[in-house]
Amino acid sequence: MSEALSPAQKSRGIIAFIERAGQKIPDPVVIFMFLFAFVLVLTSLIGGMQFDVMGADGGAVTHSIKNMLDTEHVRWLFDNALLQNWLAFGRGVLGVILIVMLAVGIAEHSGLLAALIKKVGLHISDRWLPYMIVFLGIMSSVASDAGYLVLIPLAGLLYAGLGKNPLIGMAAAFAGVSAGFSANLIPATPSDVILGVNARIFAESQGVPFTTASGEPLNPATMHYYFIVVSTIMLTLIGAWVTKRFVAPRLSAMTYELPDDLKLDDFKLTAQEQKGLRMAGLGLLAALLGIYLLATGPLAPYSNAAGRQVTPYLDNVILLISFVFVVVGMCYGVTTRKFKSLQDVVKAMVKQMNTMGYILVLTFFCYNFLALLSYSGLGTYVTYLGATFLGSLGLQSFPIALIIGFILTTAFINLFVGGMTSKWMLLGPIFVPMLYQVNPNMTPDLVTAAYRVADSSTNIITPMMTYAGVVLAFMRKYKPELKFGDVISMMVPYSAAFLVMWTLVLVIFFAFGLPLGF
Repeated sequence: MSEALSPAQKSRGIIAFIERAGQKIPDPVVIFMFLFAFVLVLTSLIGGMQFDVMGADGGAVTHSIKNMLDTEHVRWLFDNALLQNWLAFGRGVLGVILIVMLAVGIAEHSGLLAALIKKVGLHISDRWLPYMIVFLGIMSSVASDAGYLVLIPLAGLLYAGLGKNPLIGMAAAFAGVSAGFSANLIPATPSDVILGVNARIFAESQGVPFTTASGEPLNPATMHYYFIVVSTIMLTLIGAWVTKRFVAPRLSAMTYELPDDLKLDDFKLTAQEQKGLRMAGLGLLAALLGIYLLATGPLAPYSNAAGRQVTPYLDNVILLISFVFVVVGMCYGVTTRKFKSLQDVVKAMVKQMNTMGYILVLTFFCYNFLALLSYSGLGTYVTYLGATFLGSLGLQSFPIALIIGFILTTAFINLFVGGMTSKWMLLGPIFVPMLYQVNPNMTPDLVTAAYRVADSSTNIITPMMTYAGVVLAFMRKYKPELKFGDVISMMVPYSAAFLVMWTLVLVIFFAFGLPLGF
């Protein structure tokens, strides 16, 4: 190993420990299976127990725990397992997720997202290259495969073409794609939908209002939009600064090799792709015009019979954003001949759904467990115990300490348990209601934003991350003896800087009462 990366040797003990511990943690699906069985047994032991919690009016509300092995409750489990507790859980949240993924799948499998990355990445000066690479990495989170499989190797080629260590560009791209995963300039991305709609489920299942601290209703898909826009700008600047200040000087002193078969023009756009991007641009304008006509016509705001202001275009923002992805993806795919018929579009959607198999399995067991937790009353009891414990520590008077504590806890767990969705399914049902009970300022949108910060920031320093092996393989093209401990050593400055500064941004939003979204 090169002397430039020798500090990684000292960290290998920690890395090895994380790898061993992570490998011993069961898949989240298995965890939910055991949790389901555990709740059945536990409720049979403490069924009938009552406890009091504070109600919305400040008075005591009595809750009791149901024995889920009683006949009527066993019938409830079977009668609701497929429809109410899975497919219709949380107002049909699974269907919403699938619709978004279908639309993104058309844009992704048409080649549009990969072409956009190449287009921008190949037309930027040396001075602004770190900024653009980190920014493109963050934006690529709308279709993570494009970021990992296109941008990271492209960044290496761009730096190699400039006569610099390719690992510098690849590190910057990795930081943007993975550590900046939860930020974006596009509203209602798949991660927005998954986090938002499930946060609403976690809140409403235990009587927590899905509103801001001022009582304004939250839109699950856009409740963080202002925050993630600011985060995108901040992470781009911080990521570029870390690249220039720490990573580039360190890696510039390290030897590397260029593969014999490496072609620096591998990622150049073809004339057909250039034409496709122009047509996609026209499609974007047409789609935005269509949304404007809808928002000022059939989906325009109105007052209902109760005098309440209704905004249909915001209530349907997920479908509208999906519509944009479909239009621009179709325009690009048809122009480049990727889509020669509607059957090709269907194949693109089917291919995208093939990646959703795990989500279907996960949500079946997860949503049935969450429904069981809510119906039995055990979820409310766990929240009550946690809130009581945190209150006994006096933390109800220090909401900022609660925010930071939750971020650090989640960031640590992320080192051992990968997967944004599965981890949110485990932590969200506990912390969303619990932190609200401790302090009503800890609203669902604030807790979910804190989860975004923590989950993304440590992705690049854990071997448990899904694409960890892929990134290592890409980097080994230029440094064959590279080990993942060396990659982690390379990425620690990004992770630390993102975690600190991103937390600071969230604290500023909270301290000054700034809206996280709309």
